[in-house]
Amino acid sequence: MKRRAFINLSVVTASTGAVIGLKACSTTSSDTKDPAKNLDKLESMTKDIQPITVEERQLRIKKAQQLLLENKMQALILDAGTAMVYYTGIRWGRSERTMVAVIPASGEVFYICPGFEENRLRELIKMGKDVYAWQEDESPYQLIIQSLELKGVKGGTLAVEESLRFFIMDGIRKLAPQFSFVSGDPVTIPCRLIKSPAEIALMQKATDITIAAMKIGINSLYEGISPKEFSEIVATAQNKFGASSDFAMVNFAEASAFPHGSTQPQKLKKGDIVLMDCGCRVEGYSSDISRTIVFGAAPTARQQEIWNLEKAAQTAGYKAAQLGVPCENVDAAARKVITDAGFGPGYQLPGLPHRTGHGIGMDGHEWGNMVKGNRLLLQAGMCFSIEPNISIVGEFGIRHEDCVYMTETGPKWFSQPSPSIDQPFV
Repeated sequence: MKRRAFINLSVVTASTGAVIGLKACSTTSSDTKDPAKNLDKLESMTKDIQPITVEERQLRIKKAQQLLLENKMQALILDAGTAMVYYTGIRWGRSERTMVAVIPASGEVFYICPGFEENRLRELIKMGKDVYAWQEDESPYQLIIQSLELKGVKGGTLAVEESLRFFIMDGIRKLAPQFSFVSGDPVTIPCRLIKSPAEIALMQKATDITIAAMKIGINSLYEGISPKEFSEIVATAQNKFGASSDFAMVNFAEASAFPHGSTQPQKLKKGDIVLMDCGCRVEGYSSDISRTIVFGAAPTARQQEIWNLEKAAQTAGYKAAQLGVPCENVDAAARKVITDAGFGPGYQLPGLPHRTGHGIGMDGHEWGNMVKGNRLLLQAGMCFSIEPNISIVGEFGIRHEDCVYMTETGPKWFSQPSPSIDQPFV
């Protein structure tokens, strides 16, 4: 009869969300057919969070308007998506029916939406008040132009937020030769790149939840488990803890050499490398953590050697992350450790095949990448990952991924790096 490990969860405190009574046990498959069933005992860890306030969103819009004026732009057009949530707090599903928010260089934000959705939109509005509704037989693009004119914007330069879909911009452009269109990046990036204390607190909570969920996932590993089964356990735990699970990926043995996984079937065996990559969202703010362990056996000399090398590379990247230095310095410092050990060079395999880190915030990947050529200077409030993956195709891969936020005194970890190959968390 196949034996499997599972978690005996006694309680999760409501005040801190700390997992108490975590214990790896052994039982037979006849005793528990579902190792995730104990997750029903988990309690939310988000009862103490503070959502982003209306006042903070007002400051965001004010900053956007200052940047619009500095860049001689008349307005910023936002499609439904992350940027709209960032500025207005409105979450709206994208469809073929145009719904946009417009931030003018002066005045209140306003909205254009399908007529039958107007009442629902008005229920959600906390920023601005004006809604211009178009009917099914009318042009939303013409209405956008007319609403701009009503606000005194009759020509000039319109900024387009990067995720605005082409058909919307093209529809406006064909009807409005009096306007020119430019990227809204000079407005949106300086706003979203620098996180406030409230944003960092939400990202910290997302990190804490991911750590707690990954611990449950690790203690639920058993010989023969599939990546899908692991993912379901971690995702369920993240949701039970009060977050929205974003991803919970794991790869075993040779498949761990592929940074984003393999299409080949996998079943866990003793002595396998286990590379986990998990994240969730709290109030829209993301976490992203990777850990690498060896399952059910002592690591081989080769596994320990590469694990230690990865640890040294991540440490070097962290030490290089200082205020006022270019983002590319973080990549250079981490990559040098790996190439000095005989891997690479550059992005060649075996070695580090991708950038050392990415920006993170409301989106799991944002601006501020730690990559060669990015001369953007590190500033207080920037948040990013440090994850100098080592991939050895045909053997295994090792990745330590933790995210940091920049303070006035330098970088701070959201999650403390893994102390050792048999202790994934502090």
